Amino acid sequence: MARTTKASNAVQRLKDRTKQGVYSMVTMADGRFYLTLSVAGAAPVAVHEPMEIDAFVSLVNSLEKQAPKKASKLDIAFEKKLHHSRNQDH
Repeated sequence: MARTTKASNAVQRLKDRTKQGVYSMVTMADGRFYLTLSVAGAAPVAVHEPMEIDAFVSLVNSLEKQAPKKASKLDIAFEKKLHHSRNQDH
């Protein structure tokens, strides 16, 4: 179950990045996954061959531009302090 959740979360992030929601995940009986792409008026098309979970998630994460990671004010302040201390050491 956790394997499927990991894969479906990756597909959901892809849908969020593309804002189109035309991607779907197919789980095969042998535990492999593949991604399909729906084009208006046509049947969904497989994007790639079936893959094991880690390869599938890596592929899905590589599609489209990743959203920038959010940083809190504390994270930013820590990075500044770290950068400042590194520059003083050199």
